[in-house]
Amino acid sequence: MELRAAGWWLLCAAAALVAFARGDPASKSRSCSEVRQIYGAKGFSLSELPQAEISGEHLRICPQGYTCCTSAMEENLANRSRAELESALRDHSRALQAVLAAQLRSFDDYFQQLLNGSERALQDTFPGAFGELYTQNARAVRDLYSELRLYYRGANLHLEETLAEFWARLLERLFRQLHPQLLLPDDYLDCLGKQAEALRPFGEAPRELRLRATRAFVAARSFTQGLGVAGDVVRKVAQVPLGPECSRAVMKLAYCAHCLGVPGARPCPDYCRNVLKGCLANQADLDAEWRNLLDSMVLITDKFWGPAGAERVIGSVHVWLAEAIDALQDNRDTLMAKVIQGCGNPKVNPQGPGLEEKRHGGKLVLQEKPATGTLERLVSEAKAQLRDIQDFWVSLPGTLCNEKMATSPASDERCWNGMAKGRYLPEVMGDGLASQINNPEVEVDITKPDMTVRQQIMQLKVMTNRLRGAYGGNDVDFQDASDDGSGSGSGDGCPDDLCSRQVSRKNPSSRTTLTHALPGLSEQEGQKTSAASCPRSHALLLLLTLVLTVAGPRWR
Repeated sequence: MELRAAGWWLLCAAAALVAFARGDPASKSRSCSEVRQIYGAKGFSLSELPQAEISGEHLRICPQGYTCCTSAMEENLANRSRAELESALRDHSRALQAVLAAQLRSFDDYFQQLLNGSERALQDTFPGAFGELYTQNARAVRDLYSELRLYYRGANLHLEETLAEFWARLLERLFRQLHPQLLLPDDYLDCLGKQAEALRPFGEAPRELRLRATRAFVAARSFTQGLGVAGDVVRKVAQVPLGPECSRAVMKLAYCAHCLGVPGARPCPDYCRNVLKGCLANQADLDAEWRNLLDSMVLITDKFWGPAGAERVIGSVHVWLAEAIDALQDNRDTLMAKVIQGCGNPKVNPQGPGLEEKRHGGKLVLQEKPATGTLERLVSEAKAQLRDIQDFWVSLPGTLCNEKMATSPASDERCWNGMAKGRYLPEVMGDGLASQINNPEVEVDITKPDMTVRQQIMQLKVMTNRLRGAYGGNDVDFQDASDDGSGSGSGDGCPDDLCSRQVSRKNPSSRTTLTHALPGLSEQEGQKTSAASCPRSHALLLLLTLVLTVAGPRWR
């Protein structure tokens, strides 16, 4: 009998403990004072908040035990948790955009300063050295610098064609100035242009400038364009809305502990990671192409150094122009003799100054500016920051859990696991959409990838391919670097009014073909470079986007 009585008391004690733990009506209801304080601090009205726990059958997201939340409170907190996560995502995206925009401004300012410095040096030295040979052609030289700026900013023009047409126009004008005693009709200048490749009237300067400028300018603009595209991708992905299943999971993570009367319980770390890995599954799929882009940007900085490096070439354009004019003046008599052999004797200009010697200008010897170390510092800083942001997309869930969700330092019996205070047992999911098929916290449809994210993955891939082409010195078209063609202030390498401008280089006074205008460029090469400058169609991008939509997360 005594044994039976003892067992009964033990049973009653256990039942009492369970009832107390579960909020059984027989036990004393816990106060909601702490929840009231937190709820009021968030700006909500306390009029409907209960003083003590009530039955939770009305709850739609949180566990339906005894609760301090009414239906209205649960809805308010669900909306608040969603807004807080979206705000945290925007904050991190803006911070990353700010880093990329600052890098873009630094490099853009430096490259522009190099080109502006070259033009100022030209304007300071050429008038005194070359006299009318420069002053009467100053506009043509200014136009060249303007087109170099347009090219750098991503306008739809081809650098080799631009340089070839500049030299062709300059040759015609200077040849007339050097021989004012002769009548040089259009057909005679056509003949001169056809012989220009063999005669090399400007010496080696045009060829050297073409080879070096093509590599230097394409490296500079591809790097700054890469920074712009990266910023645009971050901006557009930040606008991707959270799905309804994510919203429910975030509410459960952030505020259901409050509703169950344990607001002091912080989320278990692994629980938080599973929730946010499910919410940000599409964003994590950016990781592979994001890393490829940043790696390619670091690689292209190798092209900033050396004889054909951006620093030496962009700041020394005037040096090659001076060498070219010097060579033309030095070889004027020899050149005239060869032109007469090929094109015949031109008629004498009866109104010309006669056959006496007339020197139009002097000789100018310039030196390339030595490196200042500024670009080396900029590249070093950029490489460090690009390394820091390489894992941005896959590290985002952990970063948000640590910084915004105030997770527990360890997964033990004191943390919130989504149902109660206690250890969180499920394993942490991998990164990306396909890895969420068994996510225990967020129901993710892995067959329906987000289209905005997929489009940005394609933009990263396209930009990476262009950077790799630029590393090989290939002239590439940046017209389609942004999928909507507009871009933003920090994310576009070329303003709309410049990029959309079709630069007309059809000068009525220029009758020289591309092959004859640019020494060292064969007819086949001219055809290739001309074809390379044609803008690519958006059709390929749309087709690839459709394929990705069908393939879904299997595309990596």
